Amino acid sequence: MKNPKGGVSQHTVTLHTPLLRGARRLRVALVGLPGAGKTTLFDAVSSTAPQTGELTDTHRVYRACTVQIGFDEASVVDLPSMRSVHHLEDDDLSALKYLLWGNERPPVTAHEAGAPPAPFEPPDLIVQVVDASNLQSHLELTLELSQLGRPVVLALNHMDEARRKGLHINVRALSSQLGMPVVPTVATMGQGIAELFSTVMNTARQAICPLPQAPSRHIANCLEPLGKALMRPEIEAAFRVPQQLLLLLFASGHGYFERELQEHFSALLPQLRALREAAALGLPRPLAEEIHADGHHRAATIFEAALRPGPVLPGRGWRFWLDEFLLHPQWGLLASLMLFAGVLFVVFEVSGWIDRQTTQRLIEATHSWQPQSTLGVVARAVMDGFIGLIGIVVPYMLPLLLLLIALEEMGLMQRIAFVVDRGFHKIGLHGGVAVPFLLGLGCNVPALSAVARTSSGRERFIASVLITFVPCSARSAIILAVAGKYLGVMGVIGIYALTLLLVAGMGRLLSRRQRDVGPGQVQEIPAYRLPNWRAMLRETWLRSSDVLTIVTPLLVGGSVLLALLGHFGADAAINTLLTPLTSWWLGLPLVLGLPLLFGVLRKELSLLMIFQALGTQNIDTQLQPVQIITLLVFLTFYVPCISTFAVMHKTLGRREAWFSVLLSVGVALLLSAAVRLRMLVG
Repeated sequence: MKNPKGGVSQHTVTLHTPLLRGARRLRVALVGLPGAGKTTLFDAVSSTAPQTGELTDTHRVYRACTVQIGFDEASVVDLPSMRSVHHLEDDDLSALKYLLWGNERPPVTAHEAGAPPAPFEPPDLIVQVVDASNLQSHLELTLELSQLGRPVVLALNHMDEARRKGLHINVRALSSQLGMPVVPTVATMGQGIAELFSTVMNTARQAICPLPQAPSRHIANCLEPLGKALMRPEIEAAFRVPQQLLLLLFASGHGYFERELQEHFSALLPQLRALREAAALGLPRPLAEEIHADGHHRAATIFEAALRPGPVLPGRGWRFWLDEFLLHPQWGLLASLMLFAGVLFVVFEVSGWIDRQTTQRLIEATHSWQPQSTLGVVARAVMDGFIGLIGIVVPYMLPLLLLLIALEEMGLMQRIAFVVDRGFHKIGLHGGVAVPFLLGLGCNVPALSAVARTSSGRERFIASVLITFVPCSARSAIILAVAGKYLGVMGVIGIYALTLLLVAGMGRLLSRRQRDVGPGQVQEIPAYRLPNWRAMLRETWLRSSDVLTIVTPLLVGGSVLLALLGHFGADAAINTLLTPLTSWWLGLPLVLGLPLLFGVLRKELSLLMIFQALGTQNIDTQLQPVQIITLLVFLTFYVPCISTFAVMHKTLGRREAWFSVLLSVGVALLLSAAVRLRMLVG
């Protein structure tokens, strides 16, 4: 969208107050029949490590986590599936107790041993997840939930399956019939989830409770005397259950509530039973059966009123079929791999070509200038630093940033992030960090800045550390130059496979170290749109300008420092000091100490210095196969570069940045030593 002057418009966000977060955080319970998609919905928004437990006196497992919804937060509880409120199986009773009381036990339960149903407060709002392709059977539970006296939002899930069956549901009519908000969703594809939780927050703020779905008139008339007898302040205070619900539960012969009436109101119970028997006299079948049949009939009536005819397979445009591919749980992973391959193509082909036309030509043009004076050495080092900066920004940072921002503008990256979200949960992250990880294939520096913008706390730390192990273009150049030449295709694949295993393993370990789990996220699936080039260029500048201010002084300053060390003859001393690393631990020639040290500036520079130190580019004439592999593994995994450290220092702080450096050095030392030992023994 453009403003009248042709510039990029600014988006405004409405701030609803008071903010529902912290102590005011909204409590939401997910309820539904088996197969409705409730667990899939929870997985789509959950944190990386949700709390799990069993409801009291059952083996039914619940899951809970905090979810970030815009500026608000909600504690979302995924309850075990329940089929009915009136006709409960034994294990379902604890779920009903949680919905009614949470950890606030009413007086009637004072004699019961054990803990409350769940260790947290009752929900402020209930989200019932229903299967739109089998809606009628789910609406009976909806009618019962409306009697709990809490706001209810209906998530009309499996809408894609309903359409395939030719079921076209009038959402407005259904909402009007039930007196509650209804939001269509396809949880497996992330569709409608953002709108669902936005509706949840609005419903909670407005305290909109559904219209009480009273039984049909003939049942209500029969139950009127019994209802008046139950409408006592002492019963209401003892049970803390809505009067209409308690009436129907007792009328249906619910064993638990009848036992509690016997325990606390034994003198009144004979009268209540007599009134229940009298209510059944005017009905064609037993009272409990009549109430159940009435609920079934009313659910069918509401379903028929909301149903409208339509073709079984309506025509769908390209957007529909593209979503069917990109958001499919399995095919979406294939799309993610295709995107990964596309980014690799940009890095190796497009960015490589730009690098050859820019950085490499600058290097060749300045190669003959080898000053001998101190001032000349400093000038040459400054120039090398700026050439290194150009080599990071022009070929790799800018093209990749433009590519990924374009994919975000088109709505593709958000779909990929949703599909890979569950996989990223296994390493303590959300799928939203997929974009920085892809960016890291070009350069870790802008990838770290992207993580800092899109995450915080535990997730920012884990993602930042893992990105330092993603092979950037510089390390990929070394892998291709060394492994590709001396180890073949399988050697290259082996190094990348080792990197993937390392990232996965380190993610699991770091997620255990960082125990403070961040909130879950509601990922919005935007509509497809063409990218706005002005907005893309502006966003590219915003994401890269900060990086330049951090990287430039360190890259130039580091280049000057190392050049002066070489100029004053300190290279021999440095090689000697690094003997424990190069010779003893890695088994490499002493002359490679300084080239390895120069790798903290830029990895390709380290490789060039290795060629110079060995006096040849055919390093197999100077190094044995075991030494080549050991050198390659160490160069791949130890400290990415000083620019990466600088960005981590700014975004994570000094302590975590140094932890990352020490971790990368430790991993590189252990892996290279393990590979060396394995080859020597083998």
